[in-house]
Parts: sequence; structure tokens; C-alpha cells
Amino acid sequence: MTTYLDTHSQAYRGLSDEDMGLVHALQVNGRASFREIADVLGISDQTAARRWARLRSAGRLRVLGLTDPLRLGDSIWVVRVRCTPDAAASLGEAMARRTDTTWVNLSSGGTEISCSVRTRGPGPEESPLLQKLPRTPQVVDVSAHCSLHVFFGQDLSPINKRGPLTAAQVTALTSPDAPARAPDAAPPVTLDDSDRQLLDLLARDGRAAPGELATATGLSPSTVRRRITELRSAGVLYFDVEYHPDVLQRNFRAALWLEIDPSRLAEAGAALAAHPEVAFATATTGTANLYASIDVPTAQLFYRYLTESVATLPGLRHTATAPIQRTLKGPGPYLPERA
Repeated sequence: MTTYLDTHSQAYRGLSDEDMGLVHALQVNGRASFREIADVLGISDQTAARRWARLRSAGRLRVLGLTDPLRLGDSIWVVRVRCTPDAAASLGEAMARRTDTTWVNLSSGGTEISCSVRTRGPGPEESPLLQKLPRTPQVVDVSAHCSLHVFFGQDLSPINKRGPLTAAQVTALTSPDAPARAPDAAPPVTLDDSDRQLLDLLARDGRAAPGELATATGLSPSTVRRRITELRSAGVLYFDVEYHPDVLQRNFRAALWLEIDPSRLAEAGAALAAHPEVAFATATTGTANLYASIDVPTAQLFYRYLTESVATLPGLRHTATAPIQRTLKGPGPYLPERA
């Protein structure tokens, strides 16, 4: 099994500068209209729409409407599962199909699964998966570390760092609904059933039209627009571009665990987040208290990154790495392969 984008992407590599401009625009504002995108890129709205349709139908990318766990009172756990080699693929597939997992990866030569697990509440006891895994016969070891503070991720991705748009273009596209980062102690937002249904639909297609969402939820189009605006303003809803790995031509991916002096953790996390190679970075519980996902073109450049950029992080005590062999599920819901 591969991810949806691995399975459905046509066999061409990289994107043109024009296409990357469109991808960058969608990362900045996933629900921007084609007219808004066209005005910023200096093209017609028909051209913008055609480019999007081509990339989407080829399986190159999709826009997802996702939720911030902390704004809903949930927790995220970075989980590592070591298992027997014959069990990793089937166990990984089963984990990918769950609704409480994202970023399910096979790593370490196919003997380890890493993923993010979302729990309803602060503790691992809230997760049936985290309770079940240690009792699974082919599982050798399980470790779970709670995400404490995201330094880079969620509505920010490598596209923000590597995309071609200027600061002025980014400002022009930024949604007025986009909130400032909510303080860690902000009370969680309460959702009703219609909100949950709307968010489930946006998680599958972040650019679904208000009329389509209204038909599926039983709400009016004006209510759909209002709730999307309110959920974005509250910091609950954000939009992210899921893309095929070759879009940015980063063919070597690895998980990086760092042990940092606690007095330098905030400084080290901010420095790590600024690295072009970093796709995600968060402070976690545990001895290795800083986790990152790394994307680089080759293993040789990963070595260079470790010895030049990582080695100079403030307060660094220890590093551990694991190359990612295959991604079974990305940030959005699992979509089964088409026949």
C-alpha cells in the first residue's frame, strides 16, 4: 500500500515554476478563489483553474482542511512502534486506516512504524490504539511522546520556505480570517454535530464549494461560509497542501530526534524550524525532547545537514535518526486505492 498521492500520481517529476507558484498560493490560502490567485500570479483565473484541475486530477496535490488539536482540547502523540519485519507492513496499513492517526510511516528498514496519534484528552490512556499496541504479539516495543509545542508545521510546510512567491504576494493572499497563534492556555473550542460533519468534509477536500458542502451537511451556503470563517478565526480550522514527494524533489526523508538542554529548548526549536530541510518540528516529552521530520534530495545531503546545521543547534546533547522508507498515510484521512 502507498499513500493516495503515491498511488495516483502520474510519472513525472518536479513542477514548473508556474505550477509551483500556484501550489505556494494554495499553501498560503487553501480556499483563495482562482480570481484572487490569478491576480497575484499575473495570470487569468481560467489558467489558474486549469492548472489546479490538471495537478489535482494527476494526483500531484490536494488541499485539506485540517484542525488544530490543541484548540479542540485534544493531544498529539509521536509514536514509534518496533515490530517483527513480517508484521510491519500489515500493521502499518491497519494503523493508517484508523481515524485517530496521521503521518503513518515505515522506517528503519521496514522494522519500525512511526505515526502521530490524536487523543481526546491529555493522556495516552484516552487512546484505544496506544492501549492496544503493547499487547499486540508482533510488536517488540512502543514509545509515545506527547507533542508539547509545534515550532513548524500545521498551516506551514516546506512549500512556505521553498515556494516562489514574494512577501508581498504572500501578504496579498493571506486570508483575513487567519488568526494569530492562540496561546497555549486558551480554552478549547466546542463543536456541534454540524461543525464536525463540515470539518470531516473539508478534511477530504479543502476547496469543496459552499454549495456542495451545504448539500452534504443540510446547512445553507451562507451558514457554511460563516462557520468556515468562524472556525478559521478561532484557530480551529487551517488549510494545508498535501503533495507528492517529488513535487519538491526531496527523495530522502528521515525522522530526527534530538536531546536538548531544557534551558535551550525554545531557542533550539526556533532555530530548527528555520532550516529549509525541516518539514515539521515539535517539542515533546521524553529524553529526546525535540522531534523533526527532514526532507532532503539525497542521503549525502542528509549527512551534510546533520554535521553542519544540526550539530550547531544550541544545547544539543544527543541525536538519533531513522530514514523513512515509505509513507502509508499523510496528514489527511486515509483514502483507499482506486481500482
